[in-house]
Amino acid sequence: MQDNPLISIVIPSFNQAAFLEQAIQSVLEQDYPNIELWIMDGGSSDGSLELIKKYNKHLAGWVSEKDRGQADGINKGLQRCKGQIAAWLNSDDRYLQGALSKAAELFRKNPEASFVFSDVESIDQNGKAFNLMHYGHWNLAQLLQFHIIGQPAVFMNREVLDKAGLLDSSYHYLLDHQLWLRLAVIADPVYAPGQVWAQARIHDKAKNVAQAQFFGPEAFRLAHWIGNDERFYPESARNHRKIWAGAYRISAFYLVDAGSPQKAMKMYRHSFKLDPLPALRQWRHWFLALAGSMGLRNFRNTFDKLRKHFYKKTVQGK
Repeated sequence: MQDNPLISIVIPSFNQAAFLEQAIQSVLEQDYPNIELWIMDGGSSDGSLELIKKYNKHLAGWVSEKDRGQADGINKGLQRCKGQIAAWLNSDDRYLQGALSKAAELFRKNPEASFVFSDVESIDQNGKAFNLMHYGHWNLAQLLQFHIIGQPAVFMNREVLDKAGLLDSSYHYLLDHQLWLRLAVIADPVYAPGQVWAQARIHDKAKNVAQAQFFGPEAFRLAHWIGNDERFYPESARNHRKIWAGAYRISAFYLVDAGSPQKAMKMYRHSFKLDPLPALRQWRHWFLALAGSMGLRNFRNTFDKLRKHFYKKTVQGK
C-alpha cells in the first residue's frame, strides 16, 4: 500500500432518506485525503434522489435504478471503484471520524491483509449509542465458526477482493460473512483492537430486526456450503462440530430478536451440545430467550433500557 491509497466507498440505498444524508456526511467529513464515493440507489421514491443530487459534486458517481437486491447494488458500485481499498457503508450506518485514516494506516502496516476491521458501536433510530460489539484477532478458523464481524467497519484489499470475487447475490442476510470467508481463505484479515470505526444503526426497518427469522436458514445454508467447498478443507473437517454449533448459535441469536424465544432455546441447546463455550458467551440472549419462553414479554424492553443506561455510564462516561 502506497501512502494515502485511494479508498473507494459504496453506499447502497433504497428508500432510506431518513438516514442517507448522515451516511454521506460521515464519508465526506473524514480527514482522509483520497476518497471516492459511489451511491447505488435501488430506485427510491422517498426523496433520496434529491439528497443524492445535493451532494452530486462530491461524488465519484451515482446510479438510481431497480436492482436484484442489496448484493447486486453493492456489486454494481464495487465494479466501478478504482481504489486499492474498498468498502461499502449501508445507508442507515455511519463512519466515525478518523475511520478511513486508521484503516489505511493498518493496511500500510499489513499490506497483505485481505481486509481490516475494528469494533462497531450500535446506535438506535435517533443515533444514540447503546452497545459496543467487540471482536478479536479472528482468522479463517474463527470465521468458519460464525464469529460475526460488523460489516460497517470492514475495509477490503482490492487485490484480494478481485481474486475472491464480489458478493454472491444469492445470499441476502449473511452475504457479508460469506464474502469474508472467501477473502480470509486467500489471506488473513487484521483486527484493530480497541478501535471503533463505525456505527451500525439498529431500528425497526433494519434487515437484522425486520427479517431476523431468515438469518438462521441462511446460516445453515452457509454451513453446508463450507463443508462442500474444497477451499476450506481440511479446516472445515477439523472444525465440523464448531461450524454447525456456530450456525445454530446464529440462528438462536436472531430468533430471539424475531420474537421466537422457544425456537431460540431449541437452537441454543443444539449449539451447546456441539460446542458449549461460544454459546455460553451469548448468555444475555440465552437469558432473553428464557424470559420470553416464560411469557415475560416486557422483559426485553426493560433489558434494552438498562443496557442503554449502563452503556452510557460505563463506556461513554455520561
